[in-house]
Amino acid sequence: MVKKKTVKVVCALLEQQGRVLVTQRHQHMDQPLLWEFPGGKVEPGETEEESLKREIKEELQLTITPVLRLTPVFSDLNEGVQLELIPFICHYKGGAIQLVEHKAYQWSERDHLRGYDWCPADLPVVEEYLRLFQAP
Repeated sequence: MVKKKTVKVVCALLEQQGRVLVTQRHQHMDQPLLWEFPGGKVEPGETEEESLKREIKEELQLTITPVLRLTPVFSDLNEGVQLELIPFICHYKGGAIQLVEHKAYQWSERDHLRGYDWCPADLPVVEEYLRLFQAP
């Protein structure tokens, strides 16, 4: 059995005023026009949190604070490559959104999150996030 290469990617569930930032992939990207939580690859020598802060600054020009790590999601990208998506609930610290890589963004109400056409790896993240706010 061949061991798959794992690509570690972090993503931010960036909260502000009871809403969450969602971004739409550009038509020229893999999984074109699907929605995702913004983020990117963890570089060698970076912590997950450092990587997430850097990626959100590069892609959206925002400053964030990672607050809570959620359950990683594993999915196959292609033959021999596996994605490990590591979500963090984050707080907004500053900046104005400037789209560098994405086509669009929205600040979504939590109860509208299931209405987006999500990248497959983000679906379990949406469900775990929503479970955190369900009444016991």
